[in-house]
Amino acid sequence: MDGHEDFLVERFEEHRGHLKAVAYRMLGSHAEADDAVQEAWLRTTRADTAGVDNLGGWLTTVVARICLNVLRSRNQRREESLDAHVPDLVLAPAEHAITPDPEKEAVLADSVGLALLVVLETLSPAERLAFVLHDMFSMPFDEIAPVLDRSEAATRQLASRARRRVRGAHPEPDPDPGAQRAVVDAFLAAARGGDLETLVSLLAPDVVVRADAGKLRPRTVLQGREAVAQGAMTFARVAELTRPALVNGAPGAAAFRDGRLVSVAAFTVAGGQITALDIVSDPERIARIDPAVLDG
Repeated sequence: MDGHEDFLVERFEEHRGHLKAVAYRMLGSHAEADDAVQEAWLRTTRADTAGVDNLGGWLTTVVARICLNVLRSRNQRREESLDAHVPDLVLAPAEHAITPDPEKEAVLADSVGLALLVVLETLSPAERLAFVLHDMFSMPFDEIAPVLDRSEAATRQLASRARRRVRGAHPEPDPDPGAQRAVVDAFLAAARGGDLETLVSLLAPDVVVRADAGKLRPRTVLQGREAVAQGAMTFARVAELTRPALVNGAPGAAAFRDGRLVSVAAFTVAGGQITALDIVSDPERIARIDPAVLDG
């Protein structure tokens, strides 16, 4: 490897974290995000970047184009309902939300609430790209438009339409992590104790549960306080041990059976009530999670 290649590797690594964050928000999948970043690196090695003044911006547009192609291909082949799709998880100890620490803050900075990611799944590929790059990464529209092969005005309209859909479907979580955790802890305690009345009181009227149990069982969506409360009590009976966790920056829980991690749940708490609950129990996806991350 010559000096130029060494320099290019070094510069690319400087931006890898940012590129992975962009790809994850675009795709909601760690594996696909890693693949997108790797493809960006391959394209970088084949391109003439000597005249690129802003390498970070150039790399971001490369990753964005790759992700856009993935989203378009995914939409063409996907048959299951998007309503039940639960994106990949970012897991951390529950204490990360309330204990100041530079490394812990870095974990939180990379977290995106599952409820928001689920809403992003319902956008068209172009809407998602415009919203993610502009609203989440502050990229100007004149740089986004060429990626979409649209005018700047049309790109603004895409982002605006996406923003309205996100605001309409994604409740703003309560700002106090401690208060959010208290609601979730009360919910889990009521589930273990079979206290249906308390469970119902902690759920918003339009609460929704999305569950991904893997290939052998269809992805499901459950709505309504009574149904969700009953499901929570069933979940509590199945899990031998439930540990508090931080899931994509939001309060959550990890369930264990026979010492093995079997499911992870993320809660969205708004207005003092649980408005959404996203559960992953797909054995293949759970196997990719190291439960040791819960130990900090």
